[in-house]
Amino acid sequence: MTAKTVLIVDDESSIREMIAVALEMADYRVLEADNAQDAHAMVVDHQPDLLLLDWMMPGTSGIELARRLKREEATAEIPIIMLTAKGEEDNKIQGLEAGADDYITKPFSPRELVARLKAVLRRATPRGVEDPIEINGLLLDPVSHRVSAHGKALEMGPTEYRLLQFFMTHQERAYTRSQLLDQVWGGNVYVEERTVDVHIRRLRKALGDVHQNLIQTVRGTGYRFSARV
Repeated sequence: MTAKTVLIVDDESSIREMIAVALEMADYRVLEADNAQDAHAMVVDHQPDLLLLDWMMPGTSGIELARRLKREEATAEIPIIMLTAKGEEDNKIQGLEAGADDYITKPFSPRELVARLKAVLRRATPRGVEDPIEINGLLLDPVSHRVSAHGKALEMGPTEYRLLQFFMTHQERAYTRSQLLDQVWGGNVYVEERTVDVHIRRLRKALGDVHQNLIQTVRGTGYRFSARV
């Protein structure tokens, strides 16, 4: 199983460090941000599996960031655990209403945090997310990041792989180039829309004659992945 990525958002470096050590010992990959703006950019670019989000931060608060992430389609499904010194019931309710999946009050033990985090991730990981996807003999394995066609391994770059994975998990829907940029490259990366066309061309070439037609050009819109002719 691939390591889950957790983004720690807290303006106190000592707390971030304490949490990071505990999570790395439990085999999680850790990202860190000390304010809501940087955190939002990292969420869009890296799509972490979970956020540990401090309630009280200078500038935009954790609760405001949680609301924003839950409003945006690309980030709405990412689970959030709120970290706070506030233990009052009203604040807990406010945090949960903003979309937090759990709530942990400082001071907390690293063991408790890791246990809560595992429970939230278990609830949040849809069944089948790590199962191989197969369409017409084209097989993508999300755990090993391998792609094969009728048992023969296909070679492709990391961007083409991410593009194919997105398409295979979002079939029969047309996406514009800008939607594909947001989903595959991340919203904070400046890439021209025609870059999408270049990678689509490379992906079709990698898929070969048998499967390249699964990626259909939709005139006036963009692209669609479909097994239907």
